[in-house]
Amino acid sequence: MLTLAFDTATSVATSALVRDGEVVDERASRAVRVLADAEELLEQAGAEPRELGRLVVGTGPGSFTGVRIGLAAARALAFALELPVAGVSTLDALAAGAPGAVPVVDAGRREVFTLVDGAPVVTAPADLQFEPGTTCVGDGAVRYREVLEAVGAEIPPRESELHLPRARFHAELAREFSDPGNVEPIYLRLPDAEQPR
Repeated sequence: MLTLAFDTATSVATSALVRDGEVVDERASRAVRVLADAEELLEQAGAEPRELGRLVVGTGPGSFTGVRIGLAAARALAFALELPVAGVSTLDALAAGAPGAVPVVDAGRREVFTLVDGAPVVTAPADLQFEPGTTCVGDGAVRYREVLEAVGAEIPPRESELHLPRARFHAELAREFSDPGNVEPIYLRLPDAEQPR
């Protein structure tokens, strides 16, 4: 089974090609390159798009535009290739790449997306509470390092791969594959364009 997985919800988009549970290759780039990255992953593996058996896409929360790019790309590929799709939370994938760590994604507006008791939330970084020594990962953890360290968190170095919601973990976490129209984004708030003025 050949699976293509990608997530475009954060500042760095990730893509992975997985064959029977083994990672063939993966990439990190930008959301606008997700389809080009998919094509390059397939070419490098010597595979054709028709050999794909399923798709996995990150559902956020994250950048509104990034999440929409990922979902649109997944739906287009799935319809064109008649593939089932599974959605996986960006936060869950980030946490899977750093077991025991708290995922923290930059939400803009001086807020972050994270998991509280397993549920996604949006909050101010200073409002988060941790046990001393809790590791936080993600672009939100990097951006708000000083604030999070002040409340007892530990943040890996900026260049650490732990800060990426790597698509290999999306493929690993995917469980329910179905029609692409059934995959829903996780937004947690209105996009900037719809905020009351």
